[in-house]
Amino acid sequence: MTVVAYIILIFTILQMLIALTNLVFETNLPRKAALSGPLVSVLIPARNEEKNIGQILDDILNQDYRDIEIIVFNDQSDDRTAEIVRGYSEKYKIVSLVNSPGLPDGWLGKNFACHSLSFRASGKYLLFIDADVRISDNAIGRAVCFAEKHGLNLISLFPLQKIITVGEKITVPNMNYILVSLLPLFLVRKLIFPSLAAANGQFMFFSGKEYREIMPHQRMKREKVEDILIARYYKRAGLKVACLLGDNSTTCRMYSGFRDSVNGFSKNVTEFFGGSFITAFLFWLVTTFGFIPVYCYLPAPAFILYLAAYILTRIFVSAASRQNLLHNLAFIIPLQISLGIFLYEAFLNRHFRKFQWKGRYIG
Repeated sequence: MTVVAYIILIFTILQMLIALTNLVFETNLPRKAALSGPLVSVLIPARNEEKNIGQILDDILNQDYRDIEIIVFNDQSDDRTAEIVRGYSEKYKIVSLVNSPGLPDGWLGKNFACHSLSFRASGKYLLFIDADVRISDNAIGRAVCFAEKHGLNLISLFPLQKIITVGEKITVPNMNYILVSLLPLFLVRKLIFPSLAAANGQFMFFSGKEYREIMPHQRMKREKVEDILIARYYKRAGLKVACLLGDNSTTCRMYSGFRDSVNGFSKNVTEFFGGSFITAFLFWLVTTFGFIPVYCYLPAPAFILYLAAYILTRIFVSAASRQNLLHNLAFIIPLQISLGIFLYEAFLNRHFRKFQWKGRYIG
């Protein structure tokens, strides 16, 4: 057990160092922004988004970057989504609406929506963005500038999360805790290894040429977590990928409460660990109960070092993610419990039941 305790200590120190690199190095879109340039096709898959679609359309139309077209795919919504978009298309010639012909066999809804949107897009760049994301401060122009400067084929942002209810405070920060403490984001675009890749389907900015050659959403048409798999596929193909954290210019309220968060995260939590449930479970076990063998089998200074590294990891992750530090520290135990619930639900979804999302069974 002494060896296990030392392994846990070393792992916790590595987590702290990775989180520190993500705090120190640039992990947001640079401030430099283009005001005009190549056409960007802004592509929005929308299913029952009447509460959000008008806001995201306003955000895009208010961007300083002017060379854009906006295409919304109405994915068989049974609310006012299509009606709202149709009103914008009558007012703004750069806005258009595409209605789904129906979901073909073998496809998941969002993957088919994104694939269909790509056929209507004529831009040099394709920005797939979810309807519940809010953008400001010329986020599109900043993405164009960053992609052009570094020759990037894919930029994905993890938007700054708006966390409101207690249910969200004890669930949503887990996403950034895993991401920021395990993946040095500045290395994603510098090293070729597919394992050094992550992505968030809420904001995916593609170079259109490579997208049209690869058709990634078609390749991943059955995958629930197509975003991460697309990023890894791009890296295996030798393409340049960047994974960044959002700032105040790109925000999202991902989920609206505890149950909503559990349903959402149980869909994709294991993909942060290469799809391995065992690896994900070991991560939860070590980060939840790792203090026990360290305390029982290592000298007191080692245990103090462990506690310092564990707390500093939480501090660095919170700072890099622009999340409330006091909440994240106060809710460490509930956050670890909720992470365990995500894994339990993910296990049930994988082996014993179909997973339902937005009224469809997707696995």
